[in-house]
Amino acid sequence: MTSVSAGAGELGRPLPAVPPGERGATRIADRVVSKIAAQAAREAVGRPAEDAARPSADVVVAHRTARIRIHLELDYPTDIGARCAAVRRHVAERVGALVGMEVPEVAVHVERLHPAPGQGAAGRTR
Repeated sequence: MTSVSAGAGELGRPLPAVPPGERGATRIADRVVSKIAAQAAREAVGRPAEDAARPSADVVVAHRTARIRIHLELDYPTDIGARCAAVRRHVAERVGALVGMEVPEVAVHVERLHPAPGQGAAGRTR
């Protein structure tokens, strides 16, 4: 009885080396990318208001590209444009670094504004 060592084919001959690009593929599910993007949005927003929903993300992955839509709630008053830009930048960086995908688009949808602590319900009165 003969034994075949690892990396050897029939008759004890070594198997030909397979180039890395032909060994297989890694596919990361849209759902996984969505969770990573939502977590990155949470990191960028910081501590939310007590009754604020956690940021969520919708993702469309095609080839090595992810297009992301973030849904979040912010404290008010705040510089909404600057906060959204920070979220876009952080989400694109984190998804790119952790998943290795290009992120050409991060759309941020502010679903609701919450009065900042101590602001009360200031608004129009009759």
